[in-house]
Amino acid sequence: MKDKKLILVTGGAGFIGSHLCARLVKDGHRVISLDNYFTGSKENHISGVEYREGHTKDIEKNIPEMPDLIYHLGEYARVEQSLEEPALVWDLNVAGTFNVLEFWRAKKCKLVYAGSSTKFGDGGLARVATPYAWTKAANTELVKNYAEWYKLSYAITYFYNVYGPGERAGKYGTVVEIFRQKMKKGESLTIEEPGTQERNFTHVDDIIDGLILVGEKGEGEEFGLGCPDTYSILELAKMFGGQIKMIPSRRGNRMDSVLDMTKSRAIGWEPHRKLIDYIREVKKQ
Repeated sequence: MKDKKLILVTGGAGFIGSHLCARLVKDGHRVISLDNYFTGSKENHISGVEYREGHTKDIEKNIPEMPDLIYHLGEYARVEQSLEEPALVWDLNVAGTFNVLEFWRAKKCKLVYAGSSTKFGDGGLARVATPYAWTKAANTELVKNYAEWYKLSYAITYFYNVYGPGERAGKYGTVVEIFRQKMKKGESLTIEEPGTQERNFTHVDDIIDGLILVGEKGEGEEFGLGCPDTYSILELAKMFGGQIKMIPSRRGNRMDSVLDMTKSRAIGWEPHRKLIDYIREVKKQ
């Protein structure tokens, strides 16, 4: 994106969204964030970004401008937890995203959608195991259909267990940050049985590199953005060290992760950061 563009980032005050906004502003673009602050935070605000607070259902009211590119990251994004609050998942991932797609149809710009890699897990069974996985998989189909029906430009990316500075813990947290905070407090690292479930852990800076490239060059489906190194949750815990406590598995906890980087590599993307290096650094802090 060498030419200056007006870029809209939904979820721009979240973990990944704030990193993306920072890179886009640094590259000289005008950036607007639309976030309802469900999991985003005003502490993540980046100087130079225009912040609009609101639900994606109200995107047309909140964004009267004509963007050149939309990054749609602003959805509900927890797997097992989604079984406890399906109405919230529906509101954010179905009602909200439908209005984002209608906005896209009206503006006729390019859309980069952050799909979920859960749909590839457990031989495809994981895609219907939780409200989160199902809505995200359905949305990738809807994005593709809109592009075909209305002749629109789009790309769909898939993230794989993103970690890095600015992660959150707690109810909607990610496992690397949850383990980091427990380690700092001297608490046991809790692992859902059996502990052999495998994941591809990907540094947020690599994800942002990928999103920028996809925004510039990507078109179509299946831009997998993940580090090919695979670790079990038990192996991750052992990297942090300390006591480990096994707890019963929750429904929706898939056993494997399937990564296809073919299309991402074809446009020049490659992950460069290693999980073990990040953990070594945060253990020193």
